[in-house]
Amino acid sequence: MDANERPLLKIEGLQKSFGQIDVLKGISMTVRKGEVVSIIGPSGSGKTTLLRCVNFLETYEHGSIQIAGQEVGFRDSSNRQRRGETDLARMRAETGMVFQSFNLFPHLTAAQNVMLGLVKVRKKSKQEAREIAEHWLTRVGLDHRIDNLPSELSGGQQQRVGIARAVAMEPKILLLDEITSALDPELVNEVLDVVRQLTEEGMTMLMVTHEIAFARDASNRIVFMDDGKVSAEGPPKELMAQAGSNERLDAFLSRFRTSHLH
Repeated sequence: MDANERPLLKIEGLQKSFGQIDVLKGISMTVRKGEVVSIIGPSGSGKTTLLRCVNFLETYEHGSIQIAGQEVGFRDSSNRQRRGETDLARMRAETGMVFQSFNLFPHLTAAQNVMLGLVKVRKKSKQEAREIAEHWLTRVGLDHRIDNLPSELSGGQQQRVGIARAVAMEPKILLLDEITSALDPELVNEVLDVVRQLTEEGMTMLMVTHEIAFARDASNRIVFMDDGKVSAEGPPKELMAQAGSNERLDAFLSRFRTSHLH
């Protein structure tokens, strides 16, 4: 990779408040094309809010978020003129988001959930959208569930539809927000296996997760967020080694620390 290559995602000085509460306090980070970056940290440290700002589901007060050199939610970072809804939909399509709570439309089948953005945002014909939906649902192991409603699927199956829906849009970067936290323990691996396949194929990802062992194995870098700031970051082994000199990181990891983390 060319050392001068522009990062695919560049976040600079990001600040976000809810009322009097400062949730993000000047976050800066980058994700390069093909990189998998995991964000870990205690609840309330701002991880989900950060992802929602990248997808402009939350408006932020200060800072800049650029994908492939384009400001995400505003026409430019200086005058902060918000993009129109059509423009925003186009920008959001570059950041596929997979949510903690699946967020599938209950009245649409698995295929129809995947097809919706392809038809409305990517302007595909229904036939082409159906073919793409079938391809990705098969890829995530749901070829036998293509015409099922979400209520007829397990949590793990619903989350795999969510991943298929995001990836089918061919986003530049995939945002994964605690995608296993709403699942029964026995369903977690079927979802992580799909993510593992995508990482092996070079999909760029920014992933908030509590699955520390998975983050260590699947990530190029791990970012530890604490109290709205980046407290530590680095390749997985380096980050784990920093725990000795970072009290908050050490306290966080100690909850997960078993022999397989070392």
